[in-house]
Amino acid sequence: MESGKRAEAGPSAGVSEDKQQREEREMSEKPLADEVRDDHEDDDDDDDDDKEDGAGALAGFVPGPLLSLKEQIEKDKDDDSLRRWKEKLLGCVEEDLNGQMEPEVKFHSIGIISNDLEEVSYPLPLDLNREGLVLFTLKEGSRYQLKLTFSVLHNIVSGLTYSNTVWKAGLKVDQNKGMLGTFAPQREPYVHVLDEETTPSGVLARGIYSANLKFEDDDRRCHMELKYAFEIKKSS
Repeated sequence: MESGKRAEAGPSAGVSEDKQQREEREMSEKPLADEVRDDHEDDDDDDDDDKEDGAGALAGFVPGPLLSLKEQIEKDKDDDSLRRWKEKLLGCVEEDLNGQMEPEVKFHSIGIISNDLEEVSYPLPLDLNREGLVLFTLKEGSRYQLKLTFSVLHNIVSGLTYSNTVWKAGLKVDQNKGMLGTFAPQREPYVHVLDEETTPSGVLARGIYSANLKFEDDDRRCHMELKYAFEIKKSS
């Protein structure tokens, strides 16, 4: 009987061992797929946490109040060295210390620098009698740059950008955008030369073009919008 029980117990023990080996083999194979999936799930959870943290950070962000130059300087009026440093950094002038909050950009002139004609400059605003007339004439394939002089009044202007859109026969043919930067009031006007451009070449490129030059800051305040015209002629 004991040998019979041992005989009966033998197969069940073998089955148990086979089952255990099979489970161990399945456990060793399963993580190859499951671990990758689990890692992606963990990454997704981390991404969600980051998004939530980012959203929370953005939602909780409160920009500082806009201060006039006078307020910015008087904030540390008891510290002479710091006050003088601020005046030098901000480029303050007497008329800017009036408490006005909004910055103002005043454009004085627009000029053209080219490799095939002398530098030409026009005072701004343009003479109304010249409206609709050609501001400058260039040869096809010419390289040129627009040059501007301007002053900043009352406060710091941040993120001043420009866009220059060109049309011919009512169709938009070109548009350039660029960043000028951040400027503080100062006694002397700023002089800024825009990125170099090249006029097109060919029979179809010749003729008169109309253009619109616009300047905005990072608060989307438009400081100047200038409409002008220019002509492209055949290269000799």
